[in-house]
Amino acid sequence: MSKVLVVGAGLAGSEAAQFLANKKIPVVLAEVKRIKLGPAQKVKDFGELVCTNSLKSKDPNSGHGLLKTEMKAFGSLILSVADIHAVPAGDALAVDRDKFAKEITTRLSNNELIEVVDCDIIDPIEFAKEKGCDQIILATGPLTTDGMSSWIQKNISGDDLYFYDAIAPVVDADSLDYSKMYFKDRHKPVSEEEGEQADYLNAPLNKEEYENLIAEMVKAEKVPAKEFEDWKFFEACLPIDLMAERGPETARFSCMKPIGLEMEDGSRPHACIQLRKENLLGSAFNLVGFQTRLTYKEQVRIFRMIPGFQEAAFIHLGSVHRNSFLNAKKLLNFDLSSKEFPNIYFAGQISGVEGYTESSAMGLYVAFQVWRKIKGLEPVQFPVETGMGCLVNYIMTNQKPVPSNINFGLLPPVTLTKEQRRDRKNRKKVKKRLAAERARESFEAFLATGVEL
Repeated sequence: MSKVLVVGAGLAGSEAAQFLANKKIPVVLAEVKRIKLGPAQKVKDFGELVCTNSLKSKDPNSGHGLLKTEMKAFGSLILSVADIHAVPAGDALAVDRDKFAKEITTRLSNNELIEVVDCDIIDPIEFAKEKGCDQIILATGPLTTDGMSSWIQKNISGDDLYFYDAIAPVVDADSLDYSKMYFKDRHKPVSEEEGEQADYLNAPLNKEEYENLIAEMVKAEKVPAKEFEDWKFFEACLPIDLMAERGPETARFSCMKPIGLEMEDGSRPHACIQLRKENLLGSAFNLVGFQTRLTYKEQVRIFRMIPGFQEAAFIHLGSVHRNSFLNAKKLLNFDLSSKEFPNIYFAGQISGVEGYTESSAMGLYVAFQVWRKIKGLEPVQFPVETGMGCLVNYIMTNQKPVPSNINFGLLPPVTLTKEQRRDRKNRKKVKKRLAAERARESFEAFLATGVEL
């Protein structure tokens, strides 16, 4: 009977292992973090959410909503556990990341068809032979170890295997001054009469406070790149200090935009920083969009300039870490198997997608293709109109390998009526709704062809 080696117990690897085990396929799940944590890792549990605790929007008419709908059809482990350990975050699916990771670890460790092995694999082909595995899924993600990176570079990818990502700090809720802050979700009204409370805590800044904060970030000491490194950041996850360097207004039109965050008197702050709960207790907050290269000392000094942060205590500070990914168009087949080694598949961020939901979805996609191969079936392409299909199409056709989140720009354009085109105010919203409806219909039609999940 076929046996599959899954290397990496992050989101993609966890999804792949669970999907295959659910199909009665034995899995060897190899993970190194219980031996040695990576530079950005905090816990030894599987499925760790390193950068933020949010799996993005639940809105079915959003890109992330589309992926979630498709993932649920695959029996997603990540979404089922996330629903159990969700914390309030408006329309987003955010989780208590510690409880989330612990349950992922428990479920995988207790599955009799999954053999968990704590080891740092240097040569996946040799290790697979030792374990009797005939298929390999490399889901080592953005934190691929040096040994594995070297093997991939030498045997598959060549140069340019990585870029860099940054992590936002988390602050102790008890150390904040709430008299200078307020709870409010962007654009979403809350009924106080029914005992509701907004999910986000906001720190408003006037023009002077904002400009001083930006100026300090620009001149502050940053963690330098090593001599052999070249910072190549993902555009959708730029460090806040890099935004500051790009221009004084950049952050105010990004993570610090005040639109929809009017204060109690109806006035709008010049800029606003949002904080999202890290757990159900609300004992810690994540600074939304505040990934940073600042040194620890400078983070404490500068972030205490934020209103309400004068005595702030940080549970952990931001940092920069390496993100590994491949040039999928050049190196992989559309089922994300290696052109050089057909029995080796790449899942998750290392395949060229960016984000928690996207990585999880690619773990399911690859496991599905491996399962088909084991059954003696040909790989199958997903319609490009679907969430998974458009992601795979993007990484397999993009001329320049740049990791991407799910977004409507990856989907084929929809056709609007003359009346819809004329309605400039709602045109964008209508486009998204129509694209989302088409995606769901396309996915259902795809399943109706007899494709078994």
